[in-house]
Amino acid sequence: MAIQLSTAVRNARLDTIESTIGVSAVMRIRSGAAPADCATADSGTVLATLTLPSDWANAASGGAKTKLGTWQDTSADATGTAAHFRIYDSSGVTCHIQGTVGLGSGDLSLDNTSIATGQTVTINTFTLTDGNA
Repeated sequence: MAIQLSTAVRNARLDTIESTIGVSAVMRIRSGAAPADCATADSGTVLATLTLPSDWANAASGGAKTKLGTWQDTSADATGTAAHFRIYDSSGVTCHIQGTVGLGSGDLSLDNTSIATGQTVTINTFTLTDGNA
């Protein structure tokens, strides 16, 4: 039998992720393949940089945590195809979360994965789901 956790424990773990990363987290959307893990150096070109709202995720419910507020960069940094993202603490140095980017797919869904310098980039959906259900 696999380890199973109550929904309350799963929600608490998810809420701890947001409090650990802190307010004004920084997200960078990048081209190319994601690094092996958050401890590995950044890869790809930074296409968009977003400072997330101070409270950037809804309280966890049902073992999942979703984005809160508007996640948007009003002027993209570079031109390219979005492939992965990283979320850092407010310093923009320490990576805490990374994942894939897609249009209606991926760990994070954008309004458009073909990004041009200066365009507005909007995150449509982002959900963290805790395992061990």
